[in-house]
Amino acid sequence: MEEEKDLEFEKEEEELKSEDVLKKLREKLKISQAERQEYLDASQRLRADYVNLKRESETARLELTKFANEGLLLETISVLDSFEQAFSHQESWAGVPEVWRKGVEQIHSKLGAVLEKHGIEVLDPVGQEFNPSEAQAVGTIDTDKDEDDNMVLEVVQKGYRLHGKVIRPASVRVGHKI
Repeated sequence: MEEEKDLEFEKEEEELKSEDVLKKLREKLKISQAERQEYLDASQRLRADYVNLKRESETARLELTKFANEGLLLETISVLDSFEQAFSHQESWAGVPEVWRKGVEQIHSKLGAVLEKHGIEVLDPVGQEFNPSEAQAVGTIDTDKDEDDNMVLEVVQKGYRLHGKVIRPASVRVGHKI
């Protein structure tokens, strides 16, 4: 009998050990599943961050490409300004032989077309309300008309925009009601 009691005791002891082992294994499983979920979440976040970074890099690259020629275009605009300055002296310009004048006007026109092809827009705000983000006031013109107050009445130097970004504001004279 004593042997039977010993066997029963050993069985109970084994069952307790098995239960403890099973309990420990379940705890480890829960911990492992929680860690797995953490790693999965982190992996998904990293993947989303990578996709966003890739998209942002492509946008930045396209933006850089758009404005890469800005310096060259600004220098070309200064050449265009020189043409326009020559055209502004009407008396001198009228004295130039017509064939030569037409040739220079054609060069001016082609230069303007090249700039337009590369995304340059002319800012000519005459008759519009003064906008400091597109124009730079270099003076005022006294006026007695209410509708001319704070309006651009004269463009001293044209402004230019490249793909929607002002690269040179127009120099203007603004109406000032007296």
